[in-house]
Amino acid sequence: MNALAPPPLPPLPPPLPPVVLGSPAPPLVLMLSAAHPPDDIRVVRKEGAALAAAGWRVAHLAPAREAMPARVAGVAIEGFARRPGWAGRLAALPGLARLAAARGAAVIHASEPDAWLAALWAGWRSGARVVLDVHEHYPSRLDSRLPRPLRPLARAALRLACRLAGRAADAVVVAKDGLAGDFAGAPRLLAVRNYAMPAAVAPRRHAAGPLTLVHAGAMGRSRGWPVLLEAMALGPPEDRLRLIGRFTDGSEPEFLARAAALGLAARIERLPWLPHPEAMARLAEGDIALVLFQPGEENHRLALPHKLFDAMQAGLPVIAPAFATEVAGIVAGAGCGALVDSADPRAVAAAIEGLRDPARRAALGVAGRAAAAARFGWAGEAARLAGLYRALAPLPAIAPSGVPAP
Repeated sequence: MNALAPPPLPPLPPPLPPVVLGSPAPPLVLMLSAAHPPDDIRVVRKEGAALAAAGWRVAHLAPAREAMPARVAGVAIEGFARRPGWAGRLAALPGLARLAAARGAAVIHASEPDAWLAALWAGWRSGARVVLDVHEHYPSRLDSRLPRPLRPLARAALRLACRLAGRAADAVVVAKDGLAGDFAGAPRLLAVRNYAMPAAVAPRRHAAGPLTLVHAGAMGRSRGWPVLLEAMALGPPEDRLRLIGRFTDGSEPEFLARAAALGLAARIERLPWLPHPEAMARLAEGDIALVLFQPGEENHRLALPHKLFDAMQAGLPVIAPAFATEVAGIVAGAGCGALVDSADPRAVAAAIEGLRDPARRAALGVAGRAAAAARFGWAGEAARLAGLYRALAPLPAIAPSGVPAP
């Protein structure tokens, strides 16, 4: 994998002592989201939590939801009102920018393209530093909506917009190595990869018997349900499928109709979005985890999903697409699963059959857990992020007595 960052920094230092009367407050980092949920795993539970643990004050300004927590992993949660959908996101931008500018943050860390615009405007108005957090391959986002002849032009225009935004910001953070090329010329460019966040989960104890296949996270046609159902129809009738999450493309009725037509309806368990600890516990009850991104989307080729690392930590072997560069590199490097042509039901069915031996599943699960705890663990990424912030918003020096250093 291409390394954009310098060698890993030492582990994060312990949290600073509480601020005492008369001592300067640590700088405020405002995590800004136009669409991410208030307790988003990457934005809050990984990045925000890492910065809070290292000593910064951190808040997350995100679209308001019912029963929002006041604080998550050391990060203060703040909500703003907006209407749903893209129209609501665009209409909310001016107000979001004003809210961000008024918070008095030293750094505004924005997580989507529309939030980047709000952050850049707020930073210009307030003097805050701006960090763009890049989660996806945005130049290809319009591919599915445009005729093929127009796609190169759209990609070129979006790539230019990304480069201009990156150059206007103080730093760009990318969630996976393959996203960096679209931000050439940014003042600072750093990979903070979406690696495994430590999770307290008992690993699966693999045993003989029918298999439970598990797919966690968003589901849709492009995430492989047609192939998955066809693959299940080729296997033993005792095997089961557990879905954790929701359909995000409106194809759930088609999924249910196809499952019924194939005689699979009684073999499928559907669970809603669950809090992460509960989702991990239900994941660890399965036997094989599935990552079945379909070819044809650049975001799928460069994907680095949380569910991959969740499965590794739960001790489950993973069936993943061979074309997905980031995912395939991790599965092969960790030796924790099987890489397949994810568009071919027979290839997926054969990979499931190849993992029927419980001893093999257990060995792959052990390898995955070890890799998630070390080589692909979050600690090194968190240290790099803290190193960037030490340059952007230095923490006040605190003498051992708790009195600010002169």
